[in-house]
Amino acid sequence: MTHGSHGPGRRAVLGAGLGTGSLLAGAGWARRARAQSQQPTIRIGFLTDLSGPYKDITGETGAICARQAIADFGAAEKGMRVEVLLADHQHRPDVGIGIIREWFDRGDVDMILDVGNSAIGLAAGGLVTERNKVPLNTGAASSDLTGRSCNANTIHWPYDTWSNANSAARSLLSTGGNRWFFVTADYAFGKAMQADATRIVEAGGGQVVGSAVHPFPGTTDFSSYLVQARARRANVVAFANAGADTLNCVKQAAEFGLTRAGIRPAALVAFIQDIKALGLDVAQGLTISESFYWDLNDRTRAFTERLKPRLTNGGMPNMDHAAAYSSTLHYLKAVSDLGVARAKADGRAVVAAMKAMPTDDDCFGRGSVRADGRKIHPMYLFEAKKPSESTGPWDLLKLVGTTPAEQAFRPLAEGGCSLVTN
Repeated sequence: MTHGSHGPGRRAVLGAGLGTGSLLAGAGWARRARAQSQQPTIRIGFLTDLSGPYKDITGETGAICARQAIADFGAAEKGMRVEVLLADHQHRPDVGIGIIREWFDRGDVDMILDVGNSAIGLAAGGLVTERNKVPLNTGAASSDLTGRSCNANTIHWPYDTWSNANSAARSLLSTGGNRWFFVTADYAFGKAMQADATRIVEAGGGQVVGSAVHPFPGTTDFSSYLVQARARRANVVAFANAGADTLNCVKQAAEFGLTRAGIRPAALVAFIQDIKALGLDVAQGLTISESFYWDLNDRTRAFTERLKPRLTNGGMPNMDHAAAYSSTLHYLKAVSDLGVARAKADGRAVVAAMKAMPTDDDCFGRGSVRADGRKIHPMYLFEAKKPSESTGPWDLLKLVGTTPAEQAFRPLAEGGCSLVTN
């Protein structure tokens, strides 16, 4: 899949995207909206990657987690009707924005969830503000979402480029990783990750010796970038990408013998699915920053047990999936407090209510939402286990460090968000 103009038209994409898990479809939207006008329904549009490089780390499992939140909240018992629509943005901003606009215009959608692509998340800011809707970004990672591009309608779960760059850079700098080379995905997320990590590396006395930007999506051969990193005498090659791209980078770094040459591969955004796909033989010792792990504590294990019957792929939830659960649960609490009719009429009021009340759920424990829309909770540094340390197919990570919530994310005053008053 490329960024070119070929491929299915917007109408075809919408039809395909709404086929899975949607309770509304096509021309029936307006008719259903009129028929249910006497019983307002909260509609959640889950916009995600269903077919591309991030389909396993976001994708349909996130929508399943959102439905679990609806069930755990007891929406039906409280007399609330809540529906989830599912669509594939194909990592094309024009497609993603087209779906969002269609949902707002014809689908009576109140909240957009996941997004999973920073370029789409940033591009949607003007539209959601104009329509006064609620986007809960649980898959898009750019820290600009709560920085220069913040708005009163948007909240950002569960991590961002600053939090992950902060965790990884500080750890590697403390152990001698002071010459960095970046391999970066060519869109908003990758560029933001590189920029945030660069500032932290340089502030910590390190040096960026070079970088290479790769097309996204569609790249599978990263060998030329790894050769460049070696030629620049880097001792850290940092992958500012995710999903299949990170997997290919880590595998090819191992094939090229970067570790033997004293170069440490650093996956700035990686998930348990990546460790599973690599296998512990390859992944052992790799450190990743996460805000959720299924086996972290009693509450995360309880959440995972409730979710398992809904999962058909035999997998486990990661922090993006957990964020879809957590953010949906908190959103529904705010909707319940305001009343469905008012919540549908005023997205900014819902977001204000979400910021006013503390968060608490089995995935992230207690937390809060700051004035800039940044959801706050601890971040954890995990290390992939050795094969001999693992006791089961998903027993893959061990906790090696914790960053408290108040230190885990960019300081409020440093983001440039217009909502923050000094």
